[in-house]
Amino acid sequence: MSAGSPLTPTLSSQAGRGSQQSPSPRASGERDGPAQREGEGRSFVVAIDGPAASGKGTLARRIAERFGLAHLDTGALYRATALAVLDAAGEPTDPATAEGAAQRLDPRRLADPRLRTDAVAAAASVVAAIPEVRRALLGFQRDFAAHPPAPARGAVLDGRDIGTVVCAAADLKLFITASTEARAARRVKELREQGTPAIYEDVLQDLNERDARDSGRRAAPLMAAHDAHIIDTTTLDADVVFERACALVARALEEKEWQQ
Repeated sequence: MSAGSPLTPTLSSQAGRGSQQSPSPRASGERDGPAQREGEGRSFVVAIDGPAASGKGTLARRIAERFGLAHLDTGALYRATALAVLDAAGEPTDPATAEGAAQRLDPRRLADPRLRTDAVAAAASVVAAIPEVRRALLGFQRDFAAHPPAPARGAVLDGRDIGTVVCAAADLKLFITASTEARAARRVKELREQGTPAIYEDVLQDLNERDARDSGRRAAPLMAAHDAHIIDTTTLDADVVFERACALVARALEEKEWQQ
């Protein structure tokens, strides 16, 4: 991950355009959707959900760059929370410990390369199932969507519950999925390209366990919003998925401008 602004890994290059300021967590309450800035139109929001290794993160970054939107990888918030717990020799399954780490989240942790390790990913899946942790991070996510870093007029958020909980009033909702086998193969390829040994069977088992936790948790389970566009990437090239998604974003932008 690159250095610079603490949120650089989660912002598109166009969204920041040289700004080194990072959005600070502001209490945004329990709104059902992004807040409206006084004297301005509501931020244009794209919500992208899907299971691990479905390609949603890469797609979100590319969409942000194409349309000049800010990008937030919400999974990084849970990874940073998990990393804080592990660094303090805490137990990720302990609600009080995990909630405390989420409440004290330092945005600079989002640039820590350790967030991409398998150990942190596994711990993140555990803390993400804790309702108190999700509540603690909700305001940060909604505030980012409602008030993206200038000069961006909108934001792309990807995660597990963006279209169903975090930004239920998003202008466009996408649910990116793929077969578990395809996702495992992609993850193995990614790890090996990074120089990390990876065994397909182990990665497949890990994804199955993460899917079960994400879909079975009581708080904001992984699921497609009723009004989301579902794109199965199992047999699709990444560029095909990108262009299909961009067409949906362009249409949503046109509809929003027409309504305003």
